[in-house]
Amino acid sequence: MEPSSGRTGQVERIVGLGAGADFVSEDAQHGSGRDGNRLATQDMVLNIGPQHPSTHGVLRLKLVLDGEVIVSAEPIIGYMHRGAEKLFEVRDYRQIIVLANRHDWLSAFANELGVVLAAERMLGMEVPVRAVWVRTLLAELNRVLNHLMFMGSYPIELGAITPIFYAFRERETLQAVMEEVSGGRMHYMFNRVGGLKEELPAGWTGRVRHAVDVVRRRLPDIQELVLGNEIFQARTRGVGVVTPELVNSYGLSGPIARAAGVDFDLRRDEPYLAYGELDVPVVTRTDGDCLARFQCLYHQALVSLDLADACLERLSSLPPGPVTTRLPKVLKVPEGSTYAWTENPLGLNGYYLVSRGEKTPWRLKLRSASFNNVQVLSELLPGNLLADMVAILGSMFFVVGDVDK
Repeated sequence: MEPSSGRTGQVERIVGLGAGADFVSEDAQHGSGRDGNRLATQDMVLNIGPQHPSTHGVLRLKLVLDGEVIVSAEPIIGYMHRGAEKLFEVRDYRQIIVLANRHDWLSAFANELGVVLAAERMLGMEVPVRAVWVRTLLAELNRVLNHLMFMGSYPIELGAITPIFYAFRERETLQAVMEEVSGGRMHYMFNRVGGLKEELPAGWTGRVRHAVDVVRRRLPDIQELVLGNEIFQARTRGVGVVTPELVNSYGLSGPIARAAGVDFDLRRDEPYLAYGELDVPVVTRTDGDCLARFQCLYHQALVSLDLADACLERLSSLPPGPVTTRLPKVLKVPEGSTYAWTENPLGLNGYYLVSRGEKTPWRLKLRSASFNNVQVLSELLPGNLLADMVAILGSMFFVVGDVDK
């Protein structure tokens, strides 16, 4: 914590005692502080971080406070920077996948997906039908896993520890089937350019169907514990309101944008994978506050479970077939460029791939949803109380590895 000379360059700022007091004496106006009923104060610069708050990662917020009110906020990033985009340029298309699935460690499968979709588009490659439907199924299961983590961790930031145990119970149910098919619990490495790593284990789809059913039946426990809690509602309703104008100005997407009334979802509006054959309901709210964002997250998880069921139903009717395409030992992508984007759990992810016909990309630019979700804090936090900062910060649903990439 360090003192500041104030927003206007003055040594001190004179405020009236008590909320809303706007009268100051002549002495106080001139900074003498001789009026016993008035208090001479300074703006305070407060550093939040760079500690590691739960699942989000290492972030620093530089706040300027006037009493308990936030005057300005500056998110300072880069503490986890690993140079993923430069590393992409010296790895071949098989090796990139292992880096790509790590920047948002809660959405590993979705991260892999964007890279392979961009490469397949450049190659003009048709992926086997079974692989398309399995990818769609795993993407939705990964979405539920991501949302469950935030549904459990966000209440902790507001003082409620119980929901995290319920959220992890459901996560373990889904993690079991994800680990069985891929061998990984967080970094699945199951996507390949041209399809998937290998065929599904015998009886796996039946176990997934059971896991989805179990999680669907248990999710109302979280709704009752959190959304039905009057303390949670008091801490989140009307707090940290994001408007559609802010969404457009900062490029926000995913649950945050839809909670502000922006009805856009790539799975419905620009379908990829098998989404064009599915009915994708888009969950929206209009309040744009912390409560609306949590509600979108919860109901979006229910939609993903329904989509997973639809994928399982389709897979049961497909004849046996391959899940990958045979590729040359050295895979080279033709010269050119493309932009692939996906509806990741946290919002829109974009992959701008430029190739010069080599086995490594000349450039692979990553557009991550979390980066925009953090940048809007500089406009969202000012005017709010310091006590509400944590509620707003947690409701922006970001992973700092996805920001620093």
